[in-house]
Amino acid sequence: MAEGWFLYLVRTASGALYTGITTDVERRFAEHQAGAPKGARSLRGKGPLTLEFQAPAGDRSRASKLEWQVKRWPRVRKEALLKGEVSLPDDA
Repeated sequence: MAEGWFLYLVRTASGALYTGITTDVERRFAEHQAGAPKGARSLRGKGPLTLEFQAPAGDRSRASKLEWQVKRWPRVRKEALLKGEVSLPDDA
């Protein structure tokens, strides 16, 4: 698997989970925390934010597929991922 992209989950102050992909998790999380103009619009004003999860996701194509899959997961499954009770799918 080619490296370079990561899947990450951020928790908002209200407990909601945001799923995203990036090549630099620390930089992207800092952008989300700073808000406009580079942070995700859906996270603005929802802090403090907590980086809950990050994992290598391969190349851009696989990372995008993985992000799409995880965004469709119910909250219970995302929470299980954070606890290590389920893992990311290999077929992304």
